[in-house]
Amino acid sequence: MNTKFAVCVNNKGFEASLEVGKLYEIVADAEAEADDMIRVIDEDGEDYLFEARNFYPLVIPADLAATLQQRV
Repeated sequence: MNTKFAVCVNNKGFEASLEVGKLYEIVADAEAEADDMIRVIDEDGEDYLFEARNFYPLVIPADLAATLQQRV
């Protein structure tokens, strides 16, 4: 199984919450995705909605995702 992550490509208006170039874990949210939003885990470990256009989504292999998730 793969875990989805996204790289922030634009943090305008969210400079305190998001860092351009940083990898964020995506939390599945079909309702948000239908509205062109993305739910990610931010700097505080909480999940929040942001405009999907501010991120470039990636699919990362499960073993790498497990390593990245341990960093939190």
